[in-house]
Amino acid sequence: MGKRLNSDEMQTIFEILQKSYDVYGPKIYQGTGCFSDTDIVRYGLLNSWEELVWDQKSDYSFKEVLFPVSETILYFTEDEMKTADGVARQRLIFLKSCDFHALKRLDEMYLKNGAEDYYYRRMRENTVFAVMGCKESGKNCFCVSMGTNRCEEYDMYIFPDEKGCYMELRCRELEVLLWDYGQNAQEKLNFVEKNEIHVEIPENLPDIIHQDSMWQEYGSRCIGCGRCNFVCPTCTCFTMQDIFYKDNPKAGERRRVWASCQVDGYSDIAGGHSFRQSQGERMRFKVLHKVADYKKRFGYHMCVGCGRCENVCPEYISYVACLQKLKEKEGK
Repeated sequence: MGKRLNSDEMQTIFEILQKSYDVYGPKIYQGTGCFSDTDIVRYGLLNSWEELVWDQKSDYSFKEVLFPVSETILYFTEDEMKTADGVARQRLIFLKSCDFHALKRLDEMYLKNGAEDYYYRRMRENTVFAVMGCKESGKNCFCVSMGTNRCEEYDMYIFPDEKGCYMELRCRELEVLLWDYGQNAQEKLNFVEKNEIHVEIPENLPDIIHQDSMWQEYGSRCIGCGRCNFVCPTCTCFTMQDIFYKDNPKAGERRRVWASCQVDGYSDIAGGHSFRQSQGERMRFKVLHKVADYKKRFGYHMCVGCGRCENVCPEYISYVACLQKLKEKEGK
């Protein structure tokens, strides 16, 4: 059973949520795009219901709210160390279905891939998720091909239309806060059923695919900027940085910062050795991890079909076209 809300009740719902949560969602940051006088849509703290962007895909994913670009994990002096405190309040994140599926991938890597990541778990357990219904496919989306266009295990589902808003709650905590508002209703959930782009993921690649000459063409085109990794909701790699304070060089803080398998230095090891030195080798590593290696280990693909990497590449390298080439080599 769901709830049908009018526009006034929608704002009331948002204000009630603000009292218990820091509410995050995709919003417009004016004048901060890559080109002059352009805007960008990325996740941030919402101050009103009207700030929430429904009609377009965010340029960056929800990942930077749950797993910050730069996060202080501990403070140290010459004598002692202190773990950094977590966020003060619970968080509620509005996100689309593809990003909600990406959450499962992040959980797999940080909570089930060996020892649990303490900092991720702390944030994860302090966060609830509201899935935003999609009326139509975004640019370069192929979520239907990846089976991530629909989801069920959300805490809240919400979708606005000309009549107001339809909402479903599957979290006891949210039910206590919101159930007294709106009229009882049962409506069909709005999710994208068709994308302009259809992708067939190869399921039977030859063992020697990593030696294929197709990867060489990316060596001259890719500039190794790492933007595809930073907008991807399922990339999880990070590096560590120790920051020493100027007023006391024996004290400082340790931060973990997003890293990219596409940039120079990522695969460097002690002794000056480096793996995957060419951009073609790095492209191969990223793509095969998303649609082959990860599935062999966990049983489903890492890629969720959001298409952000396709949108953001400054060299117009098509991830979708790469997948199509791999499909043509399947079984050979």
